[in-house]
Amino acid sequence: MSEALGRRRLLVGALFSAAMLAAYFGFVLLVAFYKDFMKVLVVPGLSVGIAGGVLVILFAWLLTGLYVRWANGPFDEAVQRLREQP
Repeated sequence: MSEALGRRRLLVGALFSAAMLAAYFGFVLLVAFYKDFMKVLVVPGLSVGIAGGVLVILFAWLLTGLYVRWANGPFDEAVQRLREQP
């Protein structure tokens, strides 16, 4: 069971990392190749680029919160059950 738990931890970490990398690199690629789009004003004083940057930060916080919730909930419970086995 410990091997399955280790694989699950690796999978969850890889998925969260991939999602964060996709968000960051996607934003950077938009800035690099779609400058005209990124400078479009959503409302006066707020461009698509600034809004996108804020969304990337909020996405990072969301992913961190979800990972912490998973790690402190189901993962820790599984680790505790594993420790209690004879």
